Amino acid sequence: MKKTFSNRYIFIYSAVLVVVAALILTVVSVSLKPLQTKNQEAEMKQMILKTIGVEATRENADKLFDQYISVGAYPSVRPDEATEEGVHGSTPLQFYRYDGGIVIPLKGTGLWGPIWGYLALDESSTVVGAVFDHKGETPGLGGEIATDKFAARFIGKRMDSQAIHLAKNADHSNPYEVDAISGGTMTSNGVTAMLQKAYENYKGLTGSSRATRASSSTREEAQQ
Repeated sequence: MKKTFSNRYIFIYSAVLVVVAALILTVVSVSLKPLQTKNQEAEMKQMILKTIGVEATRENADKLFDQYISVGAYPSVRPDEATEEGVHGSTPLQFYRYDGGIVIPLKGTGLWGPIWGYLALDESSTVVGAVFDHKGETPGLGGEIATDKFAARFIGKRMDSQAIHLAKNADHSNPYEVDAISGGTMTSNGVTAMLQKAYENYKGLTGSSRATRASSSTREEAQQ
């Protein structure tokens, strides 16, 4: 005789399975969180190091980062009180120092999700290195921002009196224009907005503001 189960039994049995599965997934997620965080930090350090010409692996990223990079905060606070997120004036922002200049973080939104990157600037706020990445931009189109070929377009451009922007058929002699991505208009617009936001956030550390501070210091020293 075929065994049958009541609706109540089936409901309870299904509910128990759902609860057990949820508990297992939670335990796995919590246990993997430290490893995920470590991998994200290693990837971030690799990207920052790449902007200054230092290639790193996940295994040696920590060591090389400590060797070449120091963390700063703007406005001046303890680095652990700052974050890469937010807008200057409301949240202290992190940046990164290297021997020769600073590295500023970039955060934005592309066509399909988050985009991000880092720009290395020398003392004159000229770009000496760049790296970008994305979560879900279209391969061959917006996804091109993650290539070295795209990043190379920024070398020699400037982030002093204004932000760099992407433009179709950019004027290569213009220190603030970079060729937009062919077929990736929305991603290009997202990169431009991301660069503008970074400029607004960090302009007190770059370009004319830096020159003004240096000039003021020179005058004060002369007066003394």
